[in-house]
Amino acid sequence: MKPNCQSACRLSSRFSQQAVASAVTGMMLLLVSGCHLPQLCCPDAGRAMPGDFNGKTSSENSSQISINEFFNDPTLTQLLVEGLSLNQELKIRNQEIQIANNEILARRGAYLPFIGIGARGGFDKTSRFTPLGAAEDQLTAPGGRRFNDPLTNSRLSADMVWHVDIWKQYRNAQAAAMQRYAEAIEARNYLITRLVAEIAENYYELAALDKRLLYLDQTIQLQQKSLEVAKAQKEAARGTELGVQRFLAEVRKNESQRLIVRQNIIETENRINFLAGRFPQPVDRKSWDFIKLDSQILSVGVPSDLLQNRRDILAAEREVAASGLDVLVARANFYPKLDLTASVGYEAFNPRYLLDPGAFIASAGGELVAPLINRKAIQAQYLSANARQLQSVYNYQRTILNAFTEVVNRVSKVENYRGSVEIKREQVNALEKSVDLATDLFMSGRHDVEYLDVLLVQRDLLDARTVLIETKQQQLSAIVNAYQALGGGSMFMEEILQAVDGLDQPVPESPSDDASTTLPPPSALEKAQNLDDTSGTGK
Repeated sequence: MKPNCQSACRLSSRFSQQAVASAVTGMMLLLVSGCHLPQLCCPDAGRAMPGDFNGKTSSENSSQISINEFFNDPTLTQLLVEGLSLNQELKIRNQEIQIANNEILARRGAYLPFIGIGARGGFDKTSRFTPLGAAEDQLTAPGGRRFNDPLTNSRLSADMVWHVDIWKQYRNAQAAAMQRYAEAIEARNYLITRLVAEIAENYYELAALDKRLLYLDQTIQLQQKSLEVAKAQKEAARGTELGVQRFLAEVRKNESQRLIVRQNIIETENRINFLAGRFPQPVDRKSWDFIKLDSQILSVGVPSDLLQNRRDILAAEREVAASGLDVLVARANFYPKLDLTASVGYEAFNPRYLLDPGAFIASAGGELVAPLINRKAIQAQYLSANARQLQSVYNYQRTILNAFTEVVNRVSKVENYRGSVEIKREQVNALEKSVDLATDLFMSGRHDVEYLDVLLVQRDLLDARTVLIETKQQQLSAIVNAYQALGGGSMFMEEILQAVDGLDQPVPESPSDDASTTLPPPSALEKAQNLDDTSGTGK
């Protein structure tokens, strides 16, 4: 009993010494590899967002009005639904969401053990005039038989490789993928708001062209009557050929312009058709008095509402969170990596012995490796991750600045163009009365009204009507764009997605019960101000 006890004690002592040596070695690897991490840069603090839009705030916010209620036009609403369901760019973005979702699944698998089952077979022919061949020639197989020549080998085993995620590198990478998945959804939803604005803007442009075509037709009819009067006066020796030719030239000019407007109508219709993902065809539109058309009075809310309503800001915020996690992923490369391997199965020189209990094999091992010399590539990757993080922070600040500027410009444009439209309408009313008066006097043969007076007042009326239409179109365009700049419709994004077939947003599978891999709401402003908390400057 004593010798066995002494052997067991010696074996236990040897294992204890090996465990202590391994622990000391691991600590040394950790200390050596973790020291002298590169110093990272922090972003410049962004300016605080103003409390109002150049003096404008309101308790309500137009972005919380649904698209149906805001536009109040069933024809336009139907066009928007069709456009969102068939638009190819939107379908491309939807596939980007699916790609981001797949990336989450790929990242999840990285920190779990990899287990595979395999079978191998082969043979080995060695020279008898080598040490290995000469030794094999003297050996015998179980049962006293000689080994086959060439020597075959068969193996059936289950193998495991596990890259132990001791520094949460793989879990942080998965969390970054989840943030980018949410970012892809927000980018897709921002595209929806821009498509809604672009389709509505072209829709109103189409209405403006229809109105312009109507005014051209009215002007041409009026000028043709004046042309007939000029011809009659010439025949009665009360006029000259000059008046006839001037009226004829004006008629031809407007007939030519009418063809150009019709071409513009075709091109505008086809822009809408392209956005709606369909081939060229006439676009249905509502018959209305375009000049009297107006939308709801815009309520701007407060600037901080943009942080929740603007989908491009939310997407930029997600990228800040993801890039911060990328820095943690890159920092983990400085620390030791622990890989565990294990294998169980059967191996034999002859397949007939493969399932014999004596052919059972098993192995297990671990490897702890840390970078020590020539770490420039790891440092470059770490610094690049930090640079991309800074880019995302500055892009976030720029996105907020751009959103604020868009709201101020477009809301102010709505107000100024609304006032301009009212003044232009008064100008058009005065010119319409002037045209009626001049035409009546000219047709009655009054000598105090020349053909040139009629010609000029008709031309002024057409020009004023054209400017009025263009100003009204710009006003409606500003209303649509201001609604989009405020984040219009974002509160009803789920309703929009449900109304449009094929735009269901995919939901990622639950990656893990680990709290570090869930998808929390990002706090980009906090990350922008406290990047040094996640940078790890080292000692």
